[in-house]
This record gives sequence, C-alpha cells and structure tokens, in this order.
Amino acid sequence: MTGTLPQAREDRSPGASYQDLVAADTREVPKFLTIETEPDYGVADIPAHFYWSREIAALEKEKIWLRTWQFACREELIPNIGDTEVYDIAGISVLIVRTAPDEIKAYYNACLHRGRQLREEAGNVHELRCPFHGFCWSLEGELAHVPAAWDFPHVNGENFRLPEVAVGTWGGFVFVNLDPEPEPLMDYLGVLPEQLDRWDFEGRYTQAHVAKVLPCNWKVAQEAFMESFHVVTTHPQLLQGIGDANSQYDAWDNVSRAITPRGTPSPHLTVQPTEQEIFDAMMGLGLDDAPVMTLPDDARARSVIGAATRKKMHDSVGDFAEELSDTECVDTFFYTVFPNFHPWGAYNRTCYRFRPHGDDPEQSVMECLVLSPFLGERPEPARVRWLSLEESFVDAHDLGPLARVFFQDEYNIGWVQKGLHTMAQNKPGVTFGRYQETKIRHFYHVYRRRLGV
Repeated sequence: MTGTLPQAREDRSPGASYQDLVAADTREVPKFLTIETEPDYGVADIPAHFYWSREIAALEKEKIWLRTWQFACREELIPNIGDTEVYDIAGISVLIVRTAPDEIKAYYNACLHRGRQLREEAGNVHELRCPFHGFCWSLEGELAHVPAAWDFPHVNGENFRLPEVAVGTWGGFVFVNLDPEPEPLMDYLGVLPEQLDRWDFEGRYTQAHVAKVLPCNWKVAQEAFMESFHVVTTHPQLLQGIGDANSQYDAWDNVSRAITPRGTPSPHLTVQPTEQEIFDAMMGLGLDDAPVMTLPDDARARSVIGAATRKKMHDSVGDFAEELSDTECVDTFFYTVFPNFHPWGAYNRTCYRFRPHGDDPEQSVMECLVLSPFLGERPEPARVRWLSLEESFVDAHDLGPLARVFFQDEYNIGWVQKGLHTMAQNKPGVTFGRYQETKIRHFYHVYRRRLGV
C-alpha cells in the first residue's frame, strides 16, 4: 500500500475509517456493524480524586455496586444442582447456587446467626450449612436446622430465610443485582444482546481465566482497556497491522463499543507498509522471521486473513463460519457494559472484569477470561488462576500471545495511580480526548449521573 490515505473528516484521524473498510468487505456485513453513532460527551476534565477518595468509593458502593447488574460467573461453572460460586464486590459476598436444572438463585453469603460467610469457594453441596455453629438452610434458602433449637425460640423459618439477590442470565453469563427492585436485566443490557447474540456466547466455554490484584483504582485499570489511543506508544509492535487511531467509538445507554480495524496500517506511521508487511505484522512476526506465506501482488491482507479465519473457524462453529464477514474475522470489537463488564465481540474470545479489591480505593482486581467456541461436547471450563504479587500477566501462558500485550498494559497502570496524586497538586482533573476516549467519557457520563457528583 503506497500513497496518501484519504481523510474523511477533520475531527477524525487521517486514513481509512472503519466504515470505509466495511464497504470493501468481501462478504455481507451484519447491519449493526454498519451503524455509526455520534457520541459527544464534551471535553470537561474528570476530577482526579475520583481515583483515590474513600468518600467516592463509599458512594460507588451505595450507588453502583449495590444498584447495578454485574457479571458474577459463567453458567457453565454451575451445571449441576447444588453447584455454587462466590462473587465478592466492595466488601459484600454473594453466593450463587444452582437450585434446579433451569433455576439459579443467589443469596447474601452470610449466616444469619453470627454472620460467618457460608461458603468461601466454589463447590457442590446438598445444603447451605454454616461451618461455625451449624445453622443450615436448603438450597432454596429455607431454614432447615437450628442447633440447640431450644435456645432460639425467637428464630423461625419465616424470619430466618436467607435473603436473596436478584439473578439474571444472558449468553451463558450469570448476573447479579443487589438492588431489591432492579430493572429487568435485558432492559439494562440494551443493545448488547441484539449485537452479540450473532456470535453465540452461550455456546462458548472458558478456556482460560486469569486474575490479579493491581496497585490502582478499578477505574484506572479498566480505562487502559477502553481505547486504542495507547497502542502507538504501549504496543508499537502492532502498528503495521492495526488502524488504532481509525477506531470507531459508539455508545448507547449503559453500553459502549469500540471497533479497531486490523489488516490496515496505523495512521501514525510515516511510511506506509505493504500488504505483505501488514500481513506479517498481524501474524506476530519479527523483522528476522520468515513469512508464513507470500501474498499475491493483488491480495489484501484483510481478505486473506478473513478467508483463513473462516476456514479455521469451521472446526468450532461449523458452516456458520462461511457467513462471517472479513471484519468479523479480522477486526477487534470491545464492548463495555456499565460499570465493569467488558466482553469482546465476534470471535476475539477476550472478556474482562474489573472490581475494587475490598474497600481499598487504590487497589483493584483485573480478570481476563478467554471464551472459546466449540462443537460437540462442552469442554470443562477453566477455573480462575490467581497470579501472585511477584507474577505479571506475561507469566499467564494460558492467555497465549495476549499475555505479552496485557503485561504492557499492566506495567503502566500502577504508575498512573501514583502519578495521579502528583498531577493533582497542580492540575485537579484528568483530561480525556473528545473522541478516541469516548468509551471512558461515556462511562463517566453514566457514573456521575448515578453518583450525583
């Protein structure tokens, strides 16, 4: 590819836009990928103290963590009656239980006697018995046994039923909401199901699940994964095959989307690569590595990789692979559902979750799941692997080539948290870009409305 790339509009980066690439696709592109919204959330700074204030963290707990739908676990982890999972958020523990083949319940994970957590980890049980004194409930939350019942005449089945937490499912994900009167889950998810259902998230299995405690606020952590603006500096090895600054950003209600085109060069490059160089970059080749294949003179890297991906996807999605457009095979679609759920679209397989670590506003938990399609019998899902303080994401070999990319992001965010305190001595707010950081601005649009700040 040579010459000057087109510039469609002055408020966007030069180069081919995502919609330009869609128009040249060799297959029919799903309609929702041809939609481009025009989000505009202004240019105001975001107060830096949002990232460390204990008062803000307390507001988040009250207005967000106790009031919004959150991804708690994958349904595949609790396939059998009596299977349990534990989801902890902001000092609150939720116990998720499979109570019937077609029913999942969730309870506040605490004994009503002295408050001892009922379960600390996943497992299969036939009852919910407190390990401290033996108070016991059925899987349905009904009081089943009171030790030394003669000493508890004031305890009965009516006033000692386990308090429930609202549960909903979509796409193989289990969601919980601690609000006593939550809005319906599907209303909350908005456009997400109609866009992601095409890629059958229910028909996925957890191939890998890695978690790590990070030295930063949960918002700092997730913001590193909500834009492609950082690619030019943090992931320079990707530039020949990624249109980072040509990403498209969209937003609807609680959902935002970014689409970063691949198989097209970064507009930051001063010398435009050939299609062969674009292809080699997407294959992850170094300067001294032999090409995987030599492209014909008239071939486009996007089309070649699209065709190869369709062929490979037959093994996991069958004949549906032939319906996939080039963009679905090549590009990166990363969605965010407020406040902390980040599934990637098409078959990129990545899914993130970010949470506060207990009640410390300057620590967080980052989790990465690899959700892979399959045919035939469902493979066993991977259990979460916690990285130690001494380990980094580069040690998470089960994440494959993504481990190196996550390590590059992980390296930055602790320094962001530290630098925010320094910056705030002279500049009280964080300055985000108007467009390239749209997803972050959309997040704060919803966040500030919910918190009233």
